Amino acid sequence: MGEWTFAQTEPSEELAQLHFYSINKREGDKTIEFRITVREYATPNHLNMRFFAEADKQTNQKIAAYTPCGWGQTLLQALADCVKAIHRFPYQGE
Repeated sequence: MGEWTFAQTEPSEELAQLHFYSINKREGDKTIEFRITVREYATPNHLNMRFFAEADKQTNQKIAAYTPCGWGQTLLQALADCVKAIHRFPYQGE
């Protein structure tokens, strides 16, 4: 745990350090770049999770749009869950 976590005075502030990642997904002959932001919270949520990862694009847009995301007790767990979620549905954007 870094010293940055001590800047939070109230858990309701949800202070978070951001980590950025990028992954390419192939859809036919196209390559779609997804940018993933992982938030590392100073205080774990009610499920004892400290990391939340979320992609910048939705998938499955034509049926029921879905924003890939993942929670975890570690950065790796949240990031891996988000990557799996990106591959769960097709990208149907432009």
